[in-house]
Amino acid sequence: MSVDDRFTQDFREARGDQPFGTRNEIITGPVEDWATDFSHLEPEWAADPYPIQDELRQRCPIAHTERFGGGWLPTRYEDVAAIAYDTERFSSRSIIMSNFRPPRELAPMGGSPPISSDPPFHHDARKLLLPAFTKTAVAKREAATRAFCHALIDELEGQDVVDAARDYAQHIPVRVIADMLGFPPEDGPRFREFIENALEGVNLPPEERIARMGLLFDYLLVQIRDHVDHPRDDLTTYLINAELYGQKLDPSHVAGTMALLLIAGIDTTWSAIGASLWHLAKTPADLERLVAEPGLLPTAMEEFLRVYAPVTMARLVKEDVRWNGVDMKADDWVLLSFPAANRDPAQFDRADEVVIDREVNRHVAFGLGIHRCVGSHLARMELRVALEVWLERFPVFGLADPAAVTWAPGQVRGPRTLPLRIG
Repeated sequence: MSVDDRFTQDFREARGDQPFGTRNEIITGPVEDWATDFSHLEPEWAADPYPIQDELRQRCPIAHTERFGGGWLPTRYEDVAAIAYDTERFSSRSIIMSNFRPPRELAPMGGSPPISSDPPFHHDARKLLLPAFTKTAVAKREAATRAFCHALIDELEGQDVVDAARDYAQHIPVRVIADMLGFPPEDGPRFREFIENALEGVNLPPEERIARMGLLFDYLLVQIRDHVDHPRDDLTTYLINAELYGQKLDPSHVAGTMALLLIAGIDTTWSAIGASLWHLAKTPADLERLVAEPGLLPTAMEEFLRVYAPVTMARLVKEDVRWNGVDMKADDWVLLSFPAANRDPAQFDRADEVVIDREVNRHVAFGLGIHRCVGSHLARMELRVALEVWLERFPVFGLADPAAVTWAPGQVRGPRTLPLRIG
């Protein structure tokens, strides 16, 4: 099969004979008891999940819910870490906890390799991406990222109040990932729509969710075909030409990996940038210290990643198992809350405090085990540069209206709106 032939047909049509997976009843509404009925999509969780997680860690360290067809929420570091490393009993074939479980036959590749892949396939799929995310490769993108951050701030000139989420943080990883994939930079608003559909639309009716996700893959197929016709030096052309086990990648592998980079590579980073700016806006002492001691920023940045870790990942239980006193059933969800693990007082001293000069900080904001974030060097570069430029241009700022700050629900939490007074 030639490169061109792989993408002449829509790969979704080509795999139409595969098992459909399992759907379950959509359950929404107020949570009665977080220990027995948790939901990461409810407003109180989005607004402030940390007191809920702290209370669960003390009262019921592994919470359960019947929503999403049944799932578990460990809140202790040791449990989160143990499950993250246990690929024998927990599958990654779907990492977004929703009302749909993809068929077991989707493993070991999953829909968005390598994050959705199980061993041994995962190792080889991940290895394909490593060259694009080394420290050396990332360093080559720093100058362009810094120039773009300055350009964004130039556009804020003359305003007293700006939305640091929508006007700044959310643009930065969009531009970086678009450049890496070779996508038109003006398509940024479409990326934000794709992200919200993928991560926040999990309780939509199945037909609507399928249609919305279809828009993403429609877009990716257009980009892939354009790259087939007009190859260039970017990650999309690299994936089109890459080989695994002596063959070109399956079309669904190419598109799935591109979807992963577009979704996971953007929302996670803009959430970290936004949360860091939110903290500094509401904590003048930390802001003043970082402005006075810019060399402290890399250390402070790791603390922001620990305390405001944006990402929670899901796993699916492979077979019935008794885990630390609870009976998990095959295909139950497990939500691996890295934010909860990062605030476990058994693991971190003064776990609920933001200590910007914390010297020992083995946080798990980028995950644990074989699925630890392949783009961590890139995310750190974007976060550091975004904060450096903002602090250079706005050494004094604060929350314009604390009540107007809104946070994304779901498994990637960060500010969706962040009005800051900069004038």
